Parts: sequence; C-alpha cells; structure tokens
Amino acid sequence: MSGLGAQHSVATGAPAGAPVLEVRGVTKSYGDTQVLKGIDLAIGEHQAFALIGASGSGKSTLLRCIDLLEGIDDGDIFLDGEPITVPGMNPVPSRRRLGLVFQAFNLFPHMRVIDNVTLGAIKAQKIPAADAREQGLALLARFGLEARAREYPNKLSGGQQQRVAIARAMLTRPRVLLLDEVTSALDPELVGEVLDLIRELKDQGMTMILATHEMSFARDVADQICFLEDGRIVEQGLPEQILSAPREAATQRFLARLIHANRL
Repeated sequence: MSGLGAQHSVATGAPAGAPVLEVRGVTKSYGDTQVLKGIDLAIGEHQAFALIGASGSGKSTLLRCIDLLEGIDDGDIFLDGEPITVPGMNPVPSRRRLGLVFQAFNLFPHMRVIDNVTLGAIKAQKIPAADAREQGLALLARFGLEARAREYPNKLSGGQQQRVAIARAMLTRPRVLLLDEVTSALDPELVGEVLDLIRELKDQGMTMILATHEMSFARDVADQICFLEDGRIVEQGLPEQILSAPREAATQRFLARLIHANRL
C-alpha cells in the first residue's frame, strides 16, 4: 500500500501540547451493573493508546461512550478541549469528528463496497456524492481494494471487509479513530493484513484508541497501553513496561493467563 498521508491528510485542531481526547472520571452502568468505574485518559496528537483486558473489562463500552453511542452516567469527555458529553447536547457534530470501527464490520450487505464507504460521509458530513465517491475510491485504492469497489460485502474476505470498514471511518477524516477488537472476528491468516493497515495509519499520524487482544501488535504500535479490569484502568504505561514488567498483580495475572493460553 502506498502512503496515506500524501492525499488524505489527518485533521488537526488541538492546541499544541493539549490532549486531542480527554476522558475524566467517566462512569457507566447498565441497570445495577456498573461497567465503567471512573475512567481517566488523555490522548495526545498522533498517539495510539491500546486498551487491553479480559472480555467484560469495559473496553468496548469505553469506546462506545467516547463515540457517544452510549450516554455516560458521570464524568466528562473532551475533544480538542471542548466538552462533548454535556447533557442535552446534540451528539451528531461530535460524532462526525470520531471514527469507530467495530469488530463485526457492520457493513450493509445490500450495498456495494463504494456505497458502504461513502454513505456516512454523504449523510452525516454532507459531502457531495461525487466528491465522496472520488475520495472513497482513492481510499479503497490505497487500501488495496479498488477492484472490489462495485462488489457486495459477501464477495469479500473478512480481512477485506474490515479494511472497507476502516476506509468508511477514515473517509470522514476523524480526529480520533476508535478500533474495537477489529481482528477478533477474523481467521488467523487474515489478521495480518488488517494490522498492517492500522500500523500504516499510525505511521501517517492518525490518533487512535484500539481495544485489542493482539499483545505483540500493541507492543509495536501503541505509545501507551492501558490494562482494564472490572471497569477500571488498573495500570497504564509504555508498552515495554506493561507487557514485560507489569507492576500490578492484576496485570501480571492477566498476561500470565494469555501466555498459558497461547501455549496450549
């Protein structure tokens, strides 16, 4: 794939040194179950944060709250220094500045690839259809999918469908790309092509938060790793420190379980 930065630049807007995205004291419950218990994060320009932890630790819920698909119970979320979780605020303008990619692709099966990529930009961003199509085809070409633009999702491999989903998110030029276990639904032989694409986006300066179970990838790509357990960030630090010399017993137990499972 050719470089992404030359024709599809990453948007900017945060003051120098200020976080692009900040999460302060965020809590979230479903009924009597508290899923997030006071989350604090600050993501700087061009940084990649990896969220790791067992299923049910709160990773996906946190991403959905940041993308405003879920309302929060308490706390605040800021994008470029502006609060985006004020009660009564219309979430649509803020959501236009965020891009969320789901683990299950969420492509429309009745729409061709190019229409899946451009629909959100046309409807949400009000980009003229012809411009969105031109930009969408350019993204698909750089993602190695130009020849698939007129096909339907069921004709694509899982890895290709996930690359289409990422192209759809990138077309709106998000300030922050949110990736929710984007390789977990893929066959092992298809994981690499998606991880390569995310790595290239990071190299081109994309600010991103990714929930992942791919520890070697998190080590290579992330600037910071956050280990979540039971709705809390138990430990945060540089990848080498978290993965090679975790300080917290809970982090040590989680990584030990992963190593044991991978040896079976």
